[in-house]
Amino acid sequence: MSYLGKETRFTWLGHSTFLIETPSGRRVLLDPWLEGNPKCPEEFYEIDDIDLILITHGHFDHIASVIDVAKRTSCRVVCNYEIGHWLESKGVENITSMNKGGTVEAASLQVTMTNAFHSSGIQDGDEMIYGGEPAGFVVETENEFSFYIAGDTCVFGDMALIGELHNPLLAILPIGDHFTMGPRGAAKAAHLLGVKVVVPCHFGTFELLHGTPDQLRDALGTLPIEVTDLAPGETLE
Repeated sequence: MSYLGKETRFTWLGHSTFLIETPSGRRVLLDPWLEGNPKCPEEFYEIDDIDLILITHGHFDHIASVIDVAKRTSCRVVCNYEIGHWLESKGVENITSMNKGGTVEAASLQVTMTNAFHSSGIQDGDEMIYGGEPAGFVVETENEFSFYIAGDTCVFGDMALIGELHNPLLAILPIGDHFTMGPRGAAKAAHLLGVKVVVPCHFGTFELLHGTPDQLRDALGTLPIEVTDLAPGETLE
């Protein structure tokens, strides 16, 4: 993000998984689905040296790799209370469970949990268990750069309050449609948030996720919002 003077790096690992590196070298893994993710480059199947994992909700395509990475790296995990309880039952340590509206400090970052509209069941063997409510996050880095992670959600009017309270410059938004908002909804979300840059995700992994970054650009029209679509493994610097 050098053009915004913020020095934060976002590497897309396919679907909704991102590796985020902050100015002081903190490494954040968002919604880790690595091996088994058809869009994740193989060289990222085993990621070491992670400081923080953020989990938006309990679906397999957002948590499939969290137990392995958390145990291997001893990193901090921030999630809702129910997912935190489930992870503890699997032997994961260093969990910070929180809920919507709260802010915690983790890995020298300010992490605020926000609302999202979706579902959050955890597939545990043959059983589907309650994973609490889905969420998003606003993260403020060491140099006061704020970005918004929507998680899996539709657009909702209170995104305007997220923009007003936190003033994020960048938003990671799902655009695939079917299970989340599509490009038209994501364009409205970006407008409500007042961001300058959108990094789209949750598209193209499966045939059902048919929204595209070009459709998002078309939906934004003349709004001064940049769409930066990354190839899996590519980094926005």
